Amino acid sequence: MTRHDKSDTLVNDHLSNLVQLMPEQPQSASLSQQQASELLQTLRQKEGNWVEWGKSCQQLQKAGYDNQTIFEETGLQPVHQNQVIVAAQVYESIIQAGASEEVKTYFAQKGSDIIYEFRILPPNKRVEAATLAMDKQLAQADAHEIAKAIKDFSELNSLPERFTDCAGDAVAYKYWKLARGKKDLQARSRLIAQGLRYVASETAREKIENLLSDFTVVPETPAPTLPLYRLEQEDELPRILPVVPSLDISASQFQSYSQPQQQGTFRFNKLSGEGEWVALPGWQTIWAAADPVAIPCQREQLPKSESLANEPVLVVVDRGDRQWYLHSYFLIEQENGLGIQWFEQAPNQPLLGRVVLILRPKRVVDEGAIAQSWQYEE
Repeated sequence: MTRHDKSDTLVNDHLSNLVQLMPEQPQSASLSQQQASELLQTLRQKEGNWVEWGKSCQQLQKAGYDNQTIFEETGLQPVHQNQVIVAAQVYESIIQAGASEEVKTYFAQKGSDIIYEFRILPPNKRVEAATLAMDKQLAQADAHEIAKAIKDFSELNSLPERFTDCAGDAVAYKYWKLARGKKDLQARSRLIAQGLRYVASETAREKIENLLSDFTVVPETPAPTLPLYRLEQEDELPRILPVVPSLDISASQFQSYSQPQQQGTFRFNKLSGEGEWVALPGWQTIWAAADPVAIPCQREQLPKSESLANEPVLVVVDRGDRQWYLHSYFLIEQENGLGIQWFEQAPNQPLLGRVVLILRPKRVVDEGAIAQSWQYEE
């Protein structure tokens, strides 16, 4: 991670000077200039373990240092900073939830990428997932899959027949379900083997082994296609208007909202007061929504889909439609915020609204060419 070929003395002086020359990055009352310099030096020399790195990065960011500045002074990539910060928080929650000494020791020196995947689980399930990952010596890709399997299993209305409420059976259920939907015997056998790898209870093991002699194919219910749209025509971009956040305001407050100024990919707008606005075309799905709200999202925050490109999207959720429907995605509350989920059957948790539209930005090759009509392609 070292980026400078200087002695430790010169490095310390450099970092101290850096802190003093950053008036645009205010320090918090709990982090002095000397402490900030020491944290940067610790990260630069990779002292301690990844849990300590995550805590140091979080301290620095709270003190006003952006991730690019931390990267320039330590060599720790912004994406890695985010990973160790979140993973350190998950690791601490696992300790508080009663993880064994063996699990704590195993992940203290390695596995931040694995622990990071368990952020979507509640603390008790994180402990089970971490224990399973340790026992099976899982890689990051496997950890991602079991985390999702455990999360999906916990959202079922009732336990599937002969499966127990433990992490191993939760993952095994996923592979059992996939296996019985396969006609190809090799693919079916691979999935059965995966299920047997993770299964914990004897009853669930017997149910999975039954697939070795029962070749009945039970087609899996396919996930519905994500409702993706893209702005293509300039005349689809209407005038932008302010949006009142709720009806719980006075008449004077209602009158105080002024017309916004456009900015950003989706023409977000912000007034001198509170609130943001976005303009959408008058498509039927927008008009039909009883209580729509728009949420900016990144690709990794949405369910997996080959149709999704690596670009920001705007998710429109109808808060007035909270009735479960097989062929729709829904917004739900998770431990660390909100999430978008598809349910094969009615879930046992409240639905916050139905996803009615996922808007992709209009493709623009050269925004400067749009503003200057005299430019032509050769």
